[in-house]
Amino acid sequence: MIKNILNWIEETFNDKENPDEAGYDPAHIGTMIVAVLFGITILFWLLWSLLVFGGGIFAKIIPFIKIMFTSRTAADYGYVGYPYEMGVFEGWPTNVVALVFAILLICAIWYVFKKGVRKNGN
Repeated sequence: MIKNILNWIEETFNDKENPDEAGYDPAHIGTMIVAVLFGITILFWLLWSLLVFGGGIFAKIIPFIKIMFTSRTAADYGYVGYPYEMGVFEGWPTNVVALVFAILLICAIWYVFKKGVRKNGN
């Protein structure tokens, strides 16, 4: 029993490489940290520009529908012109770009998962 304990201590603290253990390169860990921070930053920008910037896209949907299908005009909602006073439509280009990126991201994630399911045969 003491011999087993001594062997365990010796194996634990020796400096020989064990080929069965996984090796981690610091560059891989650093790359993963940077990639995760980049992904979080992109997701934050996407959600913020879609849901918060200029009141968010949901504040613009109902006025847009009323303009399209009723006799109301954009001026009724404070719209004067694109670079000037836009009223409730303030920030709509950013909201639309974020919506397009969100749709593309969702489609890409869906494609990756569908491809993985076909590859595994499930």
